Amino acid sequence: MSTILNILRALADPTRLRLLALLEKEELSVNELQEITHLGQSRISTHLGQLQKVGLVQSRREGKRAFYRMNRLGEQTFIAAVELAVRGAGELPERMADLGSLKRVLTLRDDLAQNYFNQIAGRFDRSYGPGRSWQAFGQLLLRMMPALVIADLGSGEGLVSELLARRARHIIAVDNSEKMVQFGSEKALANGLTNLEFRVGDLQNPPIDPHSVDLAILSQALHHAENPAEAIRAAAKILKVGGQILILDLRAHSFEQARELYGDLWLGFRDGEIHQWLEESGFKNIEVTRVAREEQPPHFETLLATATLERSPVVETHKAA
Repeated sequence: MSTILNILRALADPTRLRLLALLEKEELSVNELQEITHLGQSRISTHLGQLQKVGLVQSRREGKRAFYRMNRLGEQTFIAAVELAVRGAGELPERMADLGSLKRVLTLRDDLAQNYFNQIAGRFDRSYGPGRSWQAFGQLLLRMMPALVIADLGSGEGLVSELLARRARHIIAVDNSEKMVQFGSEKALANGLTNLEFRVGDLQNPPIDPHSVDLAILSQALHHAENPAEAIRAAAKILKVGGQILILDLRAHSFEQARELYGDLWLGFRDGEIHQWLEESGFKNIEVTRVAREEQPPHFETLLATATLERSPVVETHKAA
């Protein structure tokens, strides 16, 4: 067993403290730790090696992968030092996002559906077949959608709303641009979409009655919100209990020019951030998955988050004095 001094030296590094706190929760591979923390693989491996050297971490191999876990054996002083370190990790700024990403990784660990979808997508364009197109498949899947009341938050000119209006019972498209709303309204009228309604409003306070919609959609809108967490809470307020939220948005990136080129307020989001915001807003059955990656630099990646509202947030009402 290493000396207490060596253990304290190992625990003095915030990154090692962060990794140890995750391994206290669950046995994880390097790839899973990389997915959770967004740190480089070599950096993670180096820190794990140092934690293993002083006896704080143990590992085992499963095929080509190595799994790491916190060593729970040792003298009382050793155990006390580890417990204090884990408590201290709770004060790290990345802790809440790490816990959200950990839940997502564990949920997806045994989920083969996404891998299967990727395999199908990879084979789709491999060979030509008459009438075989994503457009046709999209129409097929659209026919399976039940008649829902949908809120398209941050709708822009309403491309998603217009498509879903073919099957939805009613759609309320909300955008903060009066020009966009006017354009979308005129186009919906021209196409005879009487169940598609456009409203001017803000993501943080959409002009929709509480508990009135079955599905809330935020499609590439969250990174334009002044307060993304508040936008998700606002979406929860307009949903019925048991309603669903769908979020499509950029994964965290470092392409600073996006602020000037596209008016983005946020450079995407970490998987764990979205998971955390959904959980805090009363959602359950949360899944956050990377569903696309652009081939050209800067290789933007797209996240899809889905969740079901378990409890209604408290909706403030203002009584007359």
